[in-house]
Amino acid sequence: MRETIKLNNKIIAIIVRAGFIKDGIEFFTPNDFSQQLGYMKREKDYHIEPHVHKSISREVMLTQEVLFIKSGKVRVDFYSDDQEYYESRILNSGDIILLANSGHGFVTLEESEIIEVKQGPYLEKEDKVRFKAVADDDVIIKGEDYE
Repeated sequence: MRETIKLNNKIIAIIVRAGFIKDGIEFFTPNDFSQQLGYMKREKDYHIEPHVHKSISREVMLTQEVLFIKSGKVRVDFYSDDQEYYESRILNSGDIILLANSGHGFVTLEESEIIEVKQGPYLEKEDKVRFKAVADDDVIIKGEDYE
């Protein structure tokens, strides 16, 4: 249970639902994404060889973020690069979302705990452009919402 959301043929988000299960390893992101999202299911006593990641200079032009919904229920609203509302999804406890491109906003539908992972350093004044959210009456919820 995973979903890739596209707008104008561009991946804007990838949702991995709490119930996703698959043997082995799978990466959900293309290799050129600056934030990589993968899943591993390994049997007991499987060994991942010890390793060190090399220092490699990378240029990050766009912040991509991963949210882990630890508890609660959250509505995520997707917007185009032009700040036009597109559609929404409901995320529940255990769901994970990679926000890859374009705009997004959130509404917590119940008390929620969310863990966020993104590239740094975070430059608060330079990193975001804020804009007006979609009206609740205009929200279009698609996908599996597990209500």
